Order: sequence, then structure tokens, then C-alpha cells
Amino acid sequence: MLLFSLFCMTYSYRIMGSDNYVLHTIFPTLSWYITIRLEYMTLFSSIGLYALYTVHLYPLDVNRKVVYAIAAFCFGFTLAALVLPPYYFTQLINPFLVVMIYCLIYTPWVYYKAYKRRRPGSQYAMLSVSVLMIVFAISLGHYWGYLPPLAFISFCCYMIFFFLQSLILSYHVSFNLNVAKQVAEESSRAKSDFLSTMTHEIRTPLNAVIGLTHLLLKGNPREEQAEYLDVMLFSTNNLLSIVNDVLDYNKIEAGKITFEKIEMDMAMIIRNIAKGMQITAADKGLEMRVNIDTALQTKVMGDPTRTTQIISNLVNNAIKFTSSGYIEVGAEVTNMAKHHVTLKVWVKDTGIGIAEDKHKLIFERFTQADSSISRSFGGTGLGLSISKKMLELQNSTLQLNSKVGEGSTFYFVQRFELPEKQVSKPIPVDAAADDKPFTGINILLVDDNQMNILIAQTYLKKWGATVDVASNGQEALDRFDHLKHRLILLDLHMPVLDGYETAKIIRSNGINTPIIALTANLPGEVADYAASTGMDDVVGKPFLPDELFNKVHKFVAATEVS
Repeated sequence: MLLFSLFCMTYSYRIMGSDNYVLHTIFPTLSWYITIRLEYMTLFSSIGLYALYTVHLYPLDVNRKVVYAIAAFCFGFTLAALVLPPYYFTQLINPFLVVMIYCLIYTPWVYYKAYKRRRPGSQYAMLSVSVLMIVFAISLGHYWGYLPPLAFISFCCYMIFFFLQSLILSYHVSFNLNVAKQVAEESSRAKSDFLSTMTHEIRTPLNAVIGLTHLLLKGNPREEQAEYLDVMLFSTNNLLSIVNDVLDYNKIEAGKITFEKIEMDMAMIIRNIAKGMQITAADKGLEMRVNIDTALQTKVMGDPTRTTQIISNLVNNAIKFTSSGYIEVGAEVTNMAKHHVTLKVWVKDTGIGIAEDKHKLIFERFTQADSSISRSFGGTGLGLSISKKMLELQNSTLQLNSKVGEGSTFYFVQRFELPEKQVSKPIPVDAAADDKPFTGINILLVDDNQMNILIAQTYLKKWGATVDVASNGQEALDRFDHLKHRLILLDLHMPVLDGYETAKIIRSNGINTPIIALTANLPGEVADYAASTGMDDVVGKPFLPDELFNKVHKFVAATEVS
């Protein structure tokens, strides 16, 4: 674009300052010694600039040595017109015309090759060079006395040439932007794939750590051991939360996050979050308060996992930045109708507070109000950003009231539909585990990771089930007995034959035995595809005892009824 701009400037002088010398009627006192040099310098340099412009326009279709030789001749003549007396540099016109004629022959050839190879804007380049050849033919014919000036035709050709060249540049810029966009999208997809793979790989060993910790806590450890195990469980859950935060933010940016719409108890969610954070708050000497409107007596339709994540992020943030006082988490009914309810949910703290000019800044990803905060308090800086974006995707907004030194209140107002009917509550695993409710139930467990097998097998046997194990999909097909096995727990990513293909084969054989997918991805990521292959439900790794128990119980009970 710079070369074409310089070419336009120099060649415009050729149109105005030579031949009819229109420019001289505007500046009649210009020295002839200056104007004659400008006339020849612009003539020589314009062809050189156009040659270089062609190199950068279609670099793969030109012989660079030829074009650089043309440019060298032209700029050499330009230098001569600058420093030599007029008698000498005017003698260069005939050699220059030879170079120009060669350029007029070679340039269309370059554009023709670009057109054949379908370069961006090459069709306009072919038209523009055709028009330019007409202009130069008129100029040379007039110079040698064979043609009249034909000023109007030359003027029209110049206009068409510059217009077509502008189209070429516009097309070129548009093409490059599209290429850059595709590269950026490909890079984004590669980043998403990388993060998904990495989080999957991290979650798999975390499954072993969290699962074994739960099992050890159930084994009546000594008081000192139980304390260490609680710390280990807290730390691994914290690491899992960070991994999920990174993956969630990546999914939000890619527009791939989805929300469930199932029955949930908002009051219970808030109480459970407060109870779960009680120990962390107490370690800092903080009081954990719960304030729930007595008018909130009904369940609502929403995504309990995401809602828990949003409120937990806010409570974690409040605890992190509060050194004394209290944390209050609460909900208030602001509007109640027949089919929906509007709730205001808040988390209030007596922490360090946030300056008003920093209120918007803290919602940016990886950003905190002060660069020293991450060193003093820790964290990725993703929690608030994720919560804000998740709420916006549900037509709500995360808002803030805060003063420095007085604390902060984060809150959101969200409308929820009311359920038409109530669903059964999950069975607490501790209440049912001692009765061994799965006695006599044979389950086929399919997983290629020995630690995952150990943890799942230990849980299931503790609940009374008999477990057969397969390490890949093909082995599962060989071992499966539809008369014996009441349930299949099927890992998705395995060698030989993965879980998806295994489920398809089982269903294609007309077998309706329930299949629960096991995945180290977030369950929401794979739920739709798993369902399309015939699987009935998904359990995420790391296994949470309550979730695994209730999913197994649900389908075992269903097979008993049928």
C-alpha cells in the first residue's frame, strides 16, 4: 500500500506537471531547472515504484531478479536526474523507454500468471494493466509523433487504472484479514483442544487422589490422620476448582458452555455452600452467616452445578479478602408469580473493599484490583470473571457495592421458572451404604486406568455390588452378559475400542442394559454425544461418592421395576 501510494504521488505529477504543464499555470514562477528535474525524476521513479509494488502484490508469481533489475535502472536514472545537469539526464530517456517497454511486457505476464493461479484481486490486476498499456501506448505514440495527445481518453484510462488498483488493494486486504481470521480461529481451536486435553489428563490422577482420600476418611482414621486427610482433600478440591475454572473460561470464550434446566433448591444450595466454607472461614476467625428470605419456600428450575459454582466463587473471593468480621451469603425473593420467581442472591463481607475506579477492572480475566493482591492473597483471578460471564449468559448481571476498608457486597438478580412437580431427593450415601443396597447386583466396570478401577470397584463392593472389570471396549463386549450384568460403567477414552463405539455396538445388538459413561471431561461437554450413542447418563471424574451412588442406585432401581 505504501509503494502504491508513492507511485500514485509520483505519477500524478506526470499528469499535472508535464506535457501540457497544467501545474505551471498554478505556479508560473517555478524554476525550469527544478521542474525539468521533477519531470524526469517522477517519470523514472514511478516505473521503479510500480515494479516494486508488483513484487509485493504477487511475490510468488514474479522473478525477483528481473523486477529488482528494472527498479535498479529506474532509481539509477532518478538519481542521475537529481545530480546531473539537464543535458546529460535528458539523454537517458531512450534507454529508459526500453526499460519501460520491457516492464510493460513483463507486468501483464506476471498478472496473467497470478490470474491463472487465482491470486486475490488478479482479475482486477489484468484489467488495470490492460488500461495502463493503453495509456503508455498513447504516450509513446504521442512522444514519437504518431498520435495526437488524446487527453480525454488518457484521463479516463488513468481513472479506471487507479480505481482498479484500489479494488486490488481492498481485495488483498480483505483476503489477508480472512486468512488472519482463519489462523486465529485455528489457533483458538488448538488452544481449546490443548486445554481440554490437559484438563482431562490432570483430572484423571486427581480422581485417584480424591477417591482414595474419601475412602481413607471412611476407614475410621486416627484423629491426626483425619486432619491430614481433610487438608489433602481440601487441597485437591482446590486444584480441581482451578482446573475447572481454566476450562470453563475457555469454554465461555468459545461459546460452548451449556446450562441445565432442572429442579434445584436454592436455599439448600446456599446453606450447603456456607456449611462447606465454614471451616475455611473459621480458620481465619471469620463468622459465616446465612440469611435466606422466609418467602423462599419453593424449588426453582435452573442449573444447580453452575449456580453452586457462581455462589462458591463469590464466597471464596469474600473469604480470601477478609481478615476479620463476617461473611454473609443470602437470598431474597424480590418478585413472586404463578410460574416464576425473581431472586436476589448476595455475598457480603467485611474485607478490604474495592476502590470505585477498580469496580469494572476486577471482572476482567486474570485481573485483580492491585497487582500485589495475587502475591498477598493468591488465586488465578478467574473466579469473578467466570461468574460474571455465566450470569450474563443466563440474562443476569453480577453487581458490586463496595468501599475501601468497609467491605464488599457482590449480588445478582435472576429470574427462575418454578417447577411443575417435585422430583425425588438423592439418597445420602452415608445413610444407605451400611445396608449394602447393591447386594446381588452385578456391574460391568470398563476402564483402562487401574487407579480409577480401584476406586470405583472399592466403592461398589462396599455398597454390596459384584464387579466384573474390563480394560477396553473390545474386552467389555467379550465379557458382557446381558443376563448377568445389570449395569455398565463405561469409560469414554480407551485403547482398542473407545466407550462411544462400544455403546453403539451394544445398542445395535438390541441390548437395553443401562450404561453410565465415565469421563474426566466435564459431564456437560460429552452428555449430548454420549446420549446419541445410547448411553443413559454421565458421571464425572473425580468420582464423588454421593453422585456415583445415586446414579448407580437410580438405574439399578429402574431395572428392578422393569
